[in-house]
Amino acid sequence: MAKHPAGWGVALLHNKRWLLPLLVALSVSTALAFILRAAFDSSCDRHHFEVPKTRFHPATGTGAGAAAPSPLGFMKSKHVLLVSHELSLSGGPLLLMELAFLLRGVGAEVCWITNQKPSERDEVVHSLEHKMLGRGVQVLSAKGQEAVDRALKADLVVLNTAVAGKWLDAVLKENVPRVLPKVLWWIHEMRGHYFKTEYLKHLPMVAGAMIDSHVTAEYWKNRTQERLKIKMPQTYVVHLGNSKELMDVAEDNIAKRVLREHVRESLGVTNEDIVFALINSVSRGKGQDLFLRAFYESLQLIQEQKLQVPSLHAVIVGSDITAQTKFESELRDFVAQKKIQNRVHFVNKTLTVAPYLAAIDVLVQNSQARGECFGRITIEAMAFQLPVLGTSAGGTTEIVVNGSTGLLHPIGKEGVTPLAKNIVKLATHVERRLTMGKRGYERVKSMFLERHMAHRIDAVLKEVLRKAKNRHS
Repeated sequence: MAKHPAGWGVALLHNKRWLLPLLVALSVSTALAFILRAAFDSSCDRHHFEVPKTRFHPATGTGAGAAAPSPLGFMKSKHVLLVSHELSLSGGPLLLMELAFLLRGVGAEVCWITNQKPSERDEVVHSLEHKMLGRGVQVLSAKGQEAVDRALKADLVVLNTAVAGKWLDAVLKENVPRVLPKVLWWIHEMRGHYFKTEYLKHLPMVAGAMIDSHVTAEYWKNRTQERLKIKMPQTYVVHLGNSKELMDVAEDNIAKRVLREHVRESLGVTNEDIVFALINSVSRGKGQDLFLRAFYESLQLIQEQKLQVPSLHAVIVGSDITAQTKFESELRDFVAQKKIQNRVHFVNKTLTVAPYLAAIDVLVQNSQARGECFGRITIEAMAFQLPVLGTSAGGTTEIVVNGSTGLLHPIGKEGVTPLAKNIVKLATHVERRLTMGKRGYERVKSMFLERHMAHRIDAVLKEVLRKAKNRHS
């Protein structure tokens, strides 16, 4: 990044009240700014498509800041319909929104449909729809003739998540066969209850399926065959990538320092304290309960071994203050029972993760069962040079290099003690913590940036459109 003028950092430090909203505003888009990357090795079966490894070529031009042309330029004037099962702050809808913005950026005509919307006005839905309209994305009703007309007219239809499959029969009805050849089905789910005929009966006939990790793709291949006796269509593995907006914040040391001071001050944490954070929606599947058990166990280990370490803190980002669940009540009860209220901090769910990534020292990715399909917060944390303590399941194993960029532990109760020990390891070895963080950042720079991803999604869309055209003709 360009150097800031002299005195800029001092001025920022004395104006934290207005600075945080400014930097947060810059980072809001990062929650939506994920371009895609697809890669599949030769060991995959013939239903999987290997995306060619193209090299990123900078744009021609004389200026040092000349931007690279988008490889998605071929989508100019194409008609794209995006169908999401819901519109929320969860990963699937946000990723689909980013795809909408990418396509709008190259001149595609993009329409958005949300299949399931709350009956009453919802501020989150209203805000996200307003954001899309402001970027030129048309927002349509999920039902009615206009939705059918748009689907028939579209060059590409993207169904986001397995549940979105219900929209096909409910709305298109007799037109389903005409639309299937141009459907790209983007799947993020890892849980077994999504494998229902009502969701997936049309899956084998679509132009392709796009899945966030190799592990998830293999799981879907096996599960659809075993449970539904159907074959997956041609499948593209698409790893996610960090946006330029997030990387700009992550690489700006002044911005990070001010964000760190502000957030830590709001939490009552000093600069010397070591902060471990789990940033995810609060639910049993994300493993906040097991993380807190491991955190408490780590405090006991430090006390028993009489280790000299700074004060340790745990932060749970993803609470819902307005609708506290039974599970979250259990978390708070555990904290009170163990008398660690001064060390555990609950933060309401937010789109703006950058301030918290700047403020913490270690990210904990503790998703249970089959783990995360990918887990974009992991690569975001690595961009901020944070080591990751993750479960050895799902897409996390494709991101975190165990022993190099972080440490992995088993899922379930068996992972509590190993996670506790890993917490102690990183708390007591500053150099190891910093080295892992730097290696994670280098891995992001080499694999998980938007410039890498743009060429991969380019290859996927070109292949899907080619197939759609051939089937139509």
